[in-house]
Amino acid sequence: MGRIDFRDAISRNKRNSFLLISVIFGVFVLFGYVISFAFEPGFFFIIMIISIIFSLGYILISYYNSDKIAIASVHAKRASREKYKEYYRLVEGLIVAAGLPMPKLYVMESSQINAFASGRDYGHAVICVTTGALEKLDRRELEGVLAHELGHIANYDMRYMTLVTVMVGMISIISQIFLRSLWFRSGSNDRDNAIFVIIGIVLAILAPIVVYFVQTAISRKREFTSDAIAVKFTRYPGGLVSALKKIKNEHSPPKKKVNKAIAPLFFSNPLKNLSSTHPPIDKRVEALERM
Repeated sequence: MGRIDFRDAISRNKRNSFLLISVIFGVFVLFGYVISFAFEPGFFFIIMIISIIFSLGYILISYYNSDKIAIASVHAKRASREKYKEYYRLVEGLIVAAGLPMPKLYVMESSQINAFASGRDYGHAVICVTTGALEKLDRRELEGVLAHELGHIANYDMRYMTLVTVMVGMISIISQIFLRSLWFRSGSNDRDNAIFVIIGIVLAILAPIVVYFVQTAISRKREFTSDAIAVKFTRYPGGLVSALKKIKNEHSPPKKKVNKAIAPLFFSNPLKNLSSTHPPIDKRVEALERM
């Protein structure tokens, strides 16, 4: 396989992410269309309004406090400049290359090599690394990991994923309201109406599952994008490749279980599950070695 330019990789992954979010939007529109035929128009609007209010309310609260929630959930502590001089030096060097303001730096107690970034914008950005990452990674490797996290910040990934989460949340809520409302629906002899009700039931069951897997696919694309952005900032993919290989060879389980809600934020998936929000490490390494 030939070599690829990191700029092409960034553009391709962004384009794929846009196509995937279009799929979620398409499912949302199709579901709304079916419900509008299965029920009275007034009832359809009630379902849509309730789902939008609930999902937006929940997500906006999380979004505006994303940095605080993420840091508190892992019991991270603000990194002292005196104690973590190298950590600060590396980030300060990277923000010059990235043209970004200095994020707040945190450290969490964990023997695993990992890190995450959060915050709704540059002014509220935070980066957190594990003690395992600081102890086990050399300078080049740690720089690659930090550049990846700055890539998430530079790319406004929190905003993008918040939009995706709002849409996924609305589809899930609409599905629940639709299925529960069938108990209170008066009988109808309209054959066409009954067909739309059946289609609606099938969509209500399948749509949340489909959009969940699309959401994880979008998250994986954003990880590839941040890897490519890290190469753009450091001009050296070797450090990130080496860090990923060290993570792959790790066998120490985490002492504290990471909250499932913030697991997608991490550099590598801290949870082992089938529907991983992160691409396989081998695929990430393969893509980086071609840059």
